[in-house]
Amino acid sequence: MALFLSIFPIVLLIYLMVKRNALPSYVALPWIAVVVLMIQLVFFGTDISTVSANIASAIVAVQTPITVIFGAILFNRFSEISGATDTLRKWLGTINPNPVAQLMIIGWAFAFMIEGASGFGTPAAIAAPILVGLGFPALRVAMLALVMNSVPVSFGAVGTPTWFGFGPLNLAESQILEIGSMTALIHSFAAIVIPLMALRFIVSGKEIRQNLGFIYLSIFSCVIPYFLLAQVNYEFPALVGGAIGLLASIFFANKGIGLAKVENTLDNKTTTFGEVAKALFPTGLLIAILIVTRLQQLPFKAMMNDATTWMSVQLGSLGTFEVSQGLIFSLKNIFDTSINASYKLLYVPALIPFVVTVLIAIPVFAVSGSKTKDIFVGSFKQTKNPFFALVGALIMVNLMLVGGDNSMVKIIGKSFAEATGEYWTIFASFLGAVGAFFSGSNTVSNLTFGSVQLSTAEITGLSATLVLALQSVGGAMGNMVCINNIVAVSSVLNINNQEGAIIKKTVVPMIVYGIIAAVVALTVIPMLY
Repeated sequence: MALFLSIFPIVLLIYLMVKRNALPSYVALPWIAVVVLMIQLVFFGTDISTVSANIASAIVAVQTPITVIFGAILFNRFSEISGATDTLRKWLGTINPNPVAQLMIIGWAFAFMIEGASGFGTPAAIAAPILVGLGFPALRVAMLALVMNSVPVSFGAVGTPTWFGFGPLNLAESQILEIGSMTALIHSFAAIVIPLMALRFIVSGKEIRQNLGFIYLSIFSCVIPYFLLAQVNYEFPALVGGAIGLLASIFFANKGIGLAKVENTLDNKTTTFGEVAKALFPTGLLIAILIVTRLQQLPFKAMMNDATTWMSVQLGSLGTFEVSQGLIFSLKNIFDTSINASYKLLYVPALIPFVVTVLIAIPVFAVSGSKTKDIFVGSFKQTKNPFFALVGALIMVNLMLVGGDNSMVKIIGKSFAEATGEYWTIFASFLGAVGAFFSGSNTVSNLTFGSVQLSTAEITGLSATLVLALQSVGGAMGNMVCINNIVAVSSVLNINNQEGAIIKKTVVPMIVYGIIAAVVALTVIPMLY
């Protein structure tokens, strides 16, 4: 019964979002949160203070994804209204009008690099609107962006899912490096197939075959440096691989290498170097700020994460409200429990870089006061529905994690492991994907299921580093069906009530990804490690 009631909310959520006349996520997710709440109170007998504390924690935690979404929407609205997007659209057409070239440069290589710098679903939020501006249909672009943004994710935000996600397991440095090495190998094999499946959402099989040379040049120019760097480092593979791949992809497209010639249907007006430089200024500034604030070798990352208490106020039974010197807002000991929640104002990629970039770029583009007001007001309005969806999602997740080893999430994980035994290698990545599906993060999936995966490996005698690598790969491939990411990219592209339709399509490449992961784990990795 415990297993049934643990799985039931997830199954019900999927049904509500993919059935005919599906419910939008901002309706379905809060209702599922209520269902989980009732199960916790009635079946698991969780005390009301723990439940209340987790709900309060979710309301604080939701500020992270919702402010990132707001920042991305703000940046994209500014780019549209200022004319920067239109200039980039014309310029990309002059590099090469071939749609496959445009999709690989922006949807694959550019997003790969942004994932390495930031994570948090930022790549899809930045790359997808540029593709829509080039004339690609929004719903299909959302699907492509979600599927493309999988290979680099285990090393997203300078490797956070790997070094922080497995942090609580107290692994040796050499083990974390080996996990990263295996993870990159599995992702590299998946990259041979997954980008083609993503392209298929937008272009025909014939177009893919005609441009296969360029597609693989673009893929390998990202993946080869990514894989090689992962053998010695677990922070920069995606960032460096994406940067090299982006430059190489633009070079190959400019020369027409591996690409079929197509008629240029874009505006034939040539853009000057000055116009292109100005249009690229906001995106360049955005990337520069992301990189500077996330390199551990520079002081800014430590400053933005400084948890030294600056001020503290007791808010009655609600808990202790603290502000740190790094402007981390925390609510501690919520309702006299050990539950805490925080929001890193400076480190979460919202105020910095999105809002700061827009504020700097407004005078550069001479955007009027009335248009600036429209940009901000419109962005706030567009975040209303995602806010309700994400509050529901985070309350659901928090309540499913209540109970430690006896939590609903751990019950699901242990039951899967017990059912498969020594064949767990085949299924390990899918548990990681389940974690990403409802938590919205490869990092949170690794934090949640890392201990289950490690204990399963120890019980069954499987390689612990291999099983944890499969967990990390699973958390990355789960990005394709992750509710938070789907809500985010849909919000940025202003797509309404299509979350279920997106999941129906993106679940197929996710399953293929899991099969590739299992095959590589069973055949290739034993020969190399």
